[in-house]
Amino acid sequence: MSMWNINARVQKLDTRDRRIIAVSDIHANMPYFRGLLEKISFSDADELIIDGDFLEKGEKSLETLRFIMKLAERGNCRVVCGNCDTWADVLDAERQYWSSRIVKYMLFKKSGLIWDMLTEMGVEIREDMDFERLIPELTERFKPEWDFLHAMPHVIETPHYIFAHGGIKPDIPIERQRGGDCMKFDAFMDYGYTFDKWVIVGHWPVMLYLADHVCTNPIIDREHHVISIDGGCSLKDDGQLNALIIPYEGSENFSFEAYDPFPVRRVKSAQCGGGKSYYIRWGDNDVQVLRRGEEFSLVRHVRTGYEMEILTKYLYSDEEFCKCNDSTDLVLSLEAGDEVSVVEETSHGYLVKHKGTSGWYWGELI
Repeated sequence: MSMWNINARVQKLDTRDRRIIAVSDIHANMPYFRGLLEKISFSDADELIIDGDFLEKGEKSLETLRFIMKLAERGNCRVVCGNCDTWADVLDAERQYWSSRIVKYMLFKKSGLIWDMLTEMGVEIREDMDFERLIPELTERFKPEWDFLHAMPHVIETPHYIFAHGGIKPDIPIERQRGGDCMKFDAFMDYGYTFDKWVIVGHWPVMLYLADHVCTNPIIDREHHVISIDGGCSLKDDGQLNALIIPYEGSENFSFEAYDPFPVRRVKSAQCGGGKSYYIRWGDNDVQVLRRGEEFSLVRHVRTGYEMEILTKYLYSDEEFCKCNDSTDLVLSLEAGDEVSVVEETSHGYLVKHKGTSGWYWGELI
């Protein structure tokens, strides 16, 4: 049976009145992860739940795995399996199907867990390599890592909360949920499911739920008891790594902290924002270039016809019709003295984040 169709592996957890911290979608970004743990003062008094996708996308998958394994040895760190963390099942159950695809994936990404492992083994990664032949040595040499990955549940359930990377379906017992849904449930919040317990998910970056602006903060839906926390770490240029903080088991007094490395500056003069804006985002980022400039280009969003200026370096090719990086033309409302994080500094102004929302400031920063 495919790993995606098996019943979910469920871990029941008694948090014993600890502070519960949920982090998802680290994506092998160790600087962000270490920075976040330091910012929230993570200690042995807390319960840390890694809500999936701690591997891939970033540059330090093997280092991240080993770091989390060390955290788990402390007894207060639990890990949910995300769709990017399924390597143990891939090699165990479907190795013949995946072998050639893994090689292509590694050569395209130039990173990832298997890339890191083979590199540590001194193996040259080539298109014509016999990857399947290496699997026995790979699994033996990194046995502690594979054992850890094999043991990860798809769901962690406490008396009041359910942690699943992708999502779950209502009215189905947890043990009968489909493992594949728990790991990968695109746009989960758009389904409008309502739950008795709070369901905390990652997987789908929170900004993808928005149309006219970009915000990387967690979304807390109190009507449906769903919280989405993926802040786009390693995936979005203005992304952040979020930590949902629950003071104790049963509390609904949720808060969060976020980490990103952007320099913080202050607004010198107030700016009136608002007005018409749009967010060109992943999955819907086909544009027509109307005027290409050295620093900024005027583009028309193909699906909607909306026109905006974007950074030329955000265009994926020199063609008239191409895809582009996530872009917004939102002008932020800011007061003198407001702190902003600077994502991009240009000759015209600054792309900044203010309280998690990205947009443009045209004045002077101090």
